[in-house]
Amino acid sequence: MRAFLGCIAGAIAVLTFHQGSAELFHILGLARHTAFRLVPTWPFGVPSVVSLTLWGALYGAAFGLIAPHLRRPLWLQGLGLGLIAASVALFVVAPLKGHAVAYGFEALPVTRTLIVTATWGLGVGLILPLLRPRLLPRHTVARLPAHQAFSRGGA
Repeated sequence: MRAFLGCIAGAIAVLTFHQGSAELFHILGLARHTAFRLVPTWPFGVPSVVSLTLWGALYGAAFGLIAPHLRRPLWLQGLGLGLIAASVALFVVAPLKGHAVAYGFEALPVTRTLIVTATWGLGVGLILPLLRPRLLPRHTVARLPAHQAFSRGGA
């Protein structure tokens, strides 16, 4: 259940926080591409936004599994998750896509990647607690004393 909820939180965070911040960079003229890109990705040719959502869901599932063991607020831990994902994007994914490691350490692409991915992580940390089932506190359940609950006669 924890992995599933983390998966959902990760996917929602991609579609809202990640793509929202990516679009903001585009609107400000700091990125060429708009959000929700449908350009096919390597190697399976799925649209870019679908690939991002899948990876966000997988990272979110892992986060959902470890979240109960984290002591700091989840939004802060989510930022850490975003920075881990950004590191993977800069040092593993970028070279796989034919770019230089960390985009050659150019300030704008590195900063953009860090901000967009950290924003996604923040989203995961904010969304996950909202998805967790909550138990009703015991004192909210109204209980009648035993002698009233089973009494015969009119009320």
